[in-house]
Amino acid sequence: MVDPRMPPRLRYFYPRFKGESFALLDIGCGNHSASITKKWFPRCRYSGVDREMYNIDETDLRSADHFFLLDLDRSNLEEIPDGHFDAILASHVIEHLHSGLKVLQILVSRKLKPGGLIYVEFPSIRSLALPNMPGTLNFCDDETHIRLYDVKDVANALLDNSMRIIRAGRRRCIDRILLMPIKILRETVRRHELRGGWFWDLLGFADFVFAQKT
Repeated sequence: MVDPRMPPRLRYFYPRFKGESFALLDIGCGNHSASITKKWFPRCRYSGVDREMYNIDETDLRSADHFFLLDLDRSNLEEIPDGHFDAILASHVIEHLHSGLKVLQILVSRKLKPGGLIYVEFPSIRSLALPNMPGTLNFCDDETHIRLYDVKDVANALLDNSMRIIRAGRRRCIDRILLMPIKILRETVRRHELRGGWFWDLLGFADFVFAQKT
């Protein structure tokens, strides 16, 4: 059973890479993703990509083996080594890009090893109908969101580049839903406000595609 404290974006990698040494490319590595990832995969060789140092501190930089400062809408990703990565993580990145599908195609065709895995997560179409809330519950709560993507379009972009879809659809972590009342009570006392991210699994804010390179 997966530890409920593990972020959803890491859970699909855990059965294969638990305790293993592997090369991980984290696209959009802000919000201390390097430190969080190394907590669950201490032996991973972590490379992070972002266009700015967004919530990235010295601990994160020490946790990362490589950090690439790139604008994904303008870069051809030549700075990132080809055929090097066992896993690629792209969680809540493509909605910030004009050319999100093109970026995914470059990542899986050039950067991912044969047999490698990719996890892509992004706001669902349903997010347009959700209430506005601090911390983002409606797609338009985040002014840096540029465009919506559909599961079918993301899956097809991967299928066109020798990927096999293992699982895709709406993100629903049952353990997070069951623990939500405790989370809301604890965090409301601490922050004195509700945060949209607490409701993502319950209300279906995010979709995902998990795939393997053939």
